[in-house]
Amino acid sequence: MRFSSRAISSASPLAPGSGAGAKGLKAGALGLFSSVVIGLASTAPAYSLAATLGLIVAGVGLQAPIVTMLAFVPMLLIAYAYRELNAANADCGTTFAWATRAFGPRAGWMGGWGIIVANVIVMASLAEIAGVYGFRLVGLDSLAANRLWTTVAGVVWIAVMTAVCYVGIEVSAALQRWLLCLEVAVLLLFAVTALVKVYTGNPPTAIHVSASWFNPFEVSSGRAFTSGILAAVFLYWGWDTAVTVNEETADARHTPGRAVVISTVLLLFVFGLVATSAQAFAGVGTRGIGLGNSASSGDVLSGLGGTVFGSEGAGRFLGKLLILMVLTSAAASTQTTILPMARTVFSMAAHKAVPSQFARLHRRYLTPIWSTVGMGLVSVGFLVLLTSVSRHILADSIDSVGLAIAFYYGLTGFACVWYYRRVLTRSRRDFLFKGLLPGLGGLVMLALFCYAAFDVYADPGFGATSVDLPLIGRTGGVTVFGLGALLIGVVLMPLVTREHTATLRLQRSLLPQHLPRLTAVEAASRYVPADSRSGVGGDWFDAIPLSGTRVGLVVGDVLGHGLRAAATMGRLRTSVRVLARLDLDPDDLLSQLDDVVVQTAREHGGDEALGVTCLYAVYDPVSGRCTMARAGHTPPAVVQPDGGTVSYPELPPGRALGTGGPPFQSAELHLPEGSLLALFTDGLVHAPDHDVNVGLGRLAGVLALPGRSLEELCDRVLAALLPGPVDDDAALLLVRTRRLSARQTADWELAPDPAAVGTARAATTGQLCDWGLEELGFTTELIVSELVTNAIRYASGPIHVRLIRDETLICEVSDTGHTSPHLRHAATDDEGGRGLFIIAQLTWHWGTRYTATGKTLWTEQSLPSADGTP
Repeated sequence: MRFSSRAISSASPLAPGSGAGAKGLKAGALGLFSSVVIGLASTAPAYSLAATLGLIVAGVGLQAPIVTMLAFVPMLLIAYAYRELNAANADCGTTFAWATRAFGPRAGWMGGWGIIVANVIVMASLAEIAGVYGFRLVGLDSLAANRLWTTVAGVVWIAVMTAVCYVGIEVSAALQRWLLCLEVAVLLLFAVTALVKVYTGNPPTAIHVSASWFNPFEVSSGRAFTSGILAAVFLYWGWDTAVTVNEETADARHTPGRAVVISTVLLLFVFGLVATSAQAFAGVGTRGIGLGNSASSGDVLSGLGGTVFGSEGAGRFLGKLLILMVLTSAAASTQTTILPMARTVFSMAAHKAVPSQFARLHRRYLTPIWSTVGMGLVSVGFLVLLTSVSRHILADSIDSVGLAIAFYYGLTGFACVWYYRRVLTRSRRDFLFKGLLPGLGGLVMLALFCYAAFDVYADPGFGATSVDLPLIGRTGGVTVFGLGALLIGVVLMPLVTREHTATLRLQRSLLPQHLPRLTAVEAASRYVPADSRSGVGGDWFDAIPLSGTRVGLVVGDVLGHGLRAAATMGRLRTSVRVLARLDLDPDDLLSQLDDVVVQTAREHGGDEALGVTCLYAVYDPVSGRCTMARAGHTPPAVVQPDGGTVSYPELPPGRALGTGGPPFQSAELHLPEGSLLALFTDGLVHAPDHDVNVGLGRLAGVLALPGRSLEELCDRVLAALLPGPVDDDAALLLVRTRRLSARQTADWELAPDPAAVGTARAATTGQLCDWGLEELGFTTELIVSELVTNAIRYASGPIHVRLIRDETLICEVSDTGHTSPHLRHAATDDEGGRGLFIIAQLTWHWGTRYTATGKTLWTEQSLPSADGTP
């Protein structure tokens, strides 16, 4: 099969999204039965028993059946972790996606790398075994012993199974159903026939089944028991493929989880029965067909098949059929090994952990193209390279696969505990299935990893090779290859996590590091980035001090994730702050921001800001009025101070920025002192397991709690609405309103008469004396005199003067005019034009804001310090 990269790139789309179920794979292609079949076939039952049973017997003797069964326990524990994690996030990246959400992108990358390492190594082993058994099946034993021909046959098997996976998941599942059913039927027939002959034919090697076989305390030593468990535990490896194809399964959140538990239980039955019957028939002797014979420990079923079934007539056929089952088991497992490896790499590409080329889908088959083909080519290259160098190196590499398996299984167990850590006390079921069992599974896998890597495999006498390491000495080649393969992932990790780290750092730096101290409100905030690798997005919040002790409150949500979304967020936040300082009304501010988005999109041929949602509110602590407008954003939650009634006010809907449509509209609310206002993004209330109304209800329930500080409420909101890792980033801004007392403000209404200037000066001087601010009397009189004079000269109608004593002294003069005065630098012979220039020299800030009835000129002066200096 030939593949043209140019043709594939032009004809195949990239995965449309990175979320669970959003990558474009063929949803609903598999049911529960097909998922169980894939989980069972991936373990290669016939081949696994043929290759492992002799090793277990060599370690623990007659207790091989119970050791084989006990090895099921850690796998079942990890299967529960897979089930619970898949229920929350049915991502085909499995450990990669879950570890990323639980521990961050570095742990996620290593989890994905562990899956790739394990599958590439096993692919080489299975392909070679399939080649060897293929030659034996047709009687070509000389070719089965030839390195070149077994390698060629292995390459052919990988190519054929890659092609089957390429043409669709349904074809793969159909092939697996036939192969597995035949394989299990032959294994059961073998087991029953062996037991019948033990009790009726009395073969010379036979021993009757004894209760001591099922007593683990009969094992000679703890070291022997651990070695046996270490060999037996990987009999069960491969069932997790049923979860890897979750995005192509009907009811993706529940069916794969059920399938993995069912698969492991069925494997317990098959392995326990076959191990018991084989041991009863052949015994544990070290000669002939005895399971303890080291000469046949790598393939105990081939020799037993002819003895159990006989060598004449139907027996000869069944013996050959048993060899065929080992062959098809290895071949089927080759195919089902490609599936999880390709889906893992596909998910990593969709999340930008590997090049995006690996996220391309076939338009017709809806299968990953380069993830499937690429991993097949990598497996071929690995097989050819190691067999050409040394068969011993290949053998030790295959033995080392257990380290990669224990690593990513253990990581999954710990990820489940950490993922659900906030809900473990919610119920006994949550504690058991989300915490205790996965945690125990993770600890068992950690213990097996450490014991194998630093004791059993590290022994120079174990395996076929050893390496003299600096400062350590001679070490078993299995440990060197196993740990070395994982360490390659550590070396690559900084390269693949660099963008996520930079994006998160940029996002954090662009958000407010600390909210300013505000007179109008008490404020607290939280930002939670999404836990997927590309999850850092563009949600933002801000609290902006405005003139007249008012405050601007904003929250926004940029579509998408990654560096571009974070940069877009920073650009929009800066634009909002600039526009807010112009004292624009909320609807005017959103209109101006919309123009910025549209103009930028035109200049760049598209923009991340298109479709951004935003909510902007202005609260005035003097009047208690809050004016707000939204651009496609969820309304805020308002909690009344008396009784804790929570409401979501009806606001004019508005449209997302840059999408075109009717103009924005503002709405005005009156907020009593002590009211609580919650501004948030959709990521806070949206969740896969419930709709937005449920999230809004939970938010209301937390906000209604009386007597809680804002910081405590923020923590409680996150604990209630985001108990685990999240799909989308979320921002939360909580403010509790304050009101200025009557003693802090003074205002007067004046007639548009030149005589009113003196009245304004006198009233100002008197008020400053009442406040003990006589030091500011001269400058404030000058400011009031100039502003009132300008209002009389250039406007008509009544004039309002207001003084506000806050952290600064604020002076406001309002009139009915709509023209804004401009600062001039008057020449030496000009008779006027120096008023605003003088005011600018005397004040800290000054500016103009427009109202429905005119405009207001305002100034701010610093209050004198305790020693009397300004």
